[in-house]
Amino acid sequence: MARSKSSSESLPLSSSPTEKAPVVPNEQAAPNPEVVVSSNEKDVEAAAPPQPPPNFLGNIPDGGLQAWLQFGVFQTYYESGVLIHASSSNISWVGAIQSYCVLLLGFLSGPIFDRGYLRPLLIVGSFLVVFGFMMLSLCHTFWQVLLAQGFCIGIGSGLLFVPAVAILPTYFRTKLGLAVGLAACGSSMGGIIYPIVFYRLLDQIGFGWSVRVLGFLALATLLLPIFVMKQRVTPPKARALIDTTVFKDIPFMLFVIGAMVGFIGLYTVLFYISFFGESKGYTDASMSFYIVPILNAASVFGRTLPNALSDKTGSFNIILPGAAVCSILIFCMIAVDGLGSIVALAVLFGFFSGVFIALPPVCLVALTADKSRIGSRIGMAFAFMGFGTLAGGPGGGAILQNYGPKLQWTGLWIYGGVACAVAAAMFTVVRMMKAGGKLMVKV
Repeated sequence: MARSKSSSESLPLSSSPTEKAPVVPNEQAAPNPEVVVSSNEKDVEAAAPPQPPPNFLGNIPDGGLQAWLQFGVFQTYYESGVLIHASSSNISWVGAIQSYCVLLLGFLSGPIFDRGYLRPLLIVGSFLVVFGFMMLSLCHTFWQVLLAQGFCIGIGSGLLFVPAVAILPTYFRTKLGLAVGLAACGSSMGGIIYPIVFYRLLDQIGFGWSVRVLGFLALATLLLPIFVMKQRVTPPKARALIDTTVFKDIPFMLFVIGAMVGFIGLYTVLFYISFFGESKGYTDASMSFYIVPILNAASVFGRTLPNALSDKTGSFNIILPGAAVCSILIFCMIAVDGLGSIVALAVLFGFFSGVFIALPPVCLVALTADKSRIGSRIGMAFAFMGFGTLAGGPGGGAILQNYGPKLQWTGLWIYGGVACAVAAAMFTVVRMMKAGGKLMVKV
């Protein structure tokens, strides 16, 4: 980040509307003035996409991005300049790579799951997540944080991601959408708990031990599925990694491209809404750390209610307006002028982004005629959609600091709003290709 900020014992923040960088409590000042991070990170959230497909779901990278990848809070902490001096774009690469690893690993771990190796996936994934947290607590440079938080935790989360959702179709049939929605709630709950635990401990025990506590918390919760989760059935034959027929399926390809563009818009908000309030003086440092957990609390309902409703109305009839509303809400960020408006937008965006995150797998299933190809297609789709996470965070950061020290928030929100609007437009085209101009029809 081109600008630097001074260390502080508390988290003071000017209440003026001028664009000041937040000051966050530190364990110790970063030793390297260039790109130094004594970082902390956790999972989000992310923002992750859950899923409700039918049987050959055993290879789908949807699920809990926002629990393991809750980077919005850490983006704010890093932006303070107390522990890191790097651009917003560079900082966001850590969370973006972590998010993309989760989606990309589903492309590879699906076949492993298909072959019956559920427990090895859980063990290796859990080890990498916990190991990543422990290594993160020792980091002092940007590249160390990138390896520990971006790659190690990201890869571990990716290995856990697929089994967590792929096992559901073997236990649920008629209420699969609801089951996946409830499973996706776990990611939002993690997105509430982890940031709050980290923030509350930061002043008391410092960055290093705060991150270690997150690691121990992850270890405790990850031991349960290792001992409890059981793979009931395996597909008769392992699926292929690549389904070449997908490139001739125009509706499918349009939806995947639309979802990828939509993720760009989602991640501009997920990464920067917390820092936005603090830098503009609308929230104090303490409140800024609670914005993302508030967003995730609303996302719990956005992931469950629409998923259950989509079983009756059709997934496209839900995700299309969801994407459109997300676009409108991002544009509304331009008009935010105080704490009340930013909290209200966080709640609304949390709900409707939950719709966008939870329903793509259901839509992909609806667009796949040959259900034996569903695993390959969803794995390929999410690997491609993951590029949206890379463009959303770092791309948004580049726009944010495009003109020197003055942060270009308006440009950032236009970038995100247009992305979600394009996604909604492409979803509309796909719906028309499947149902024509009929409105009152399940699609």
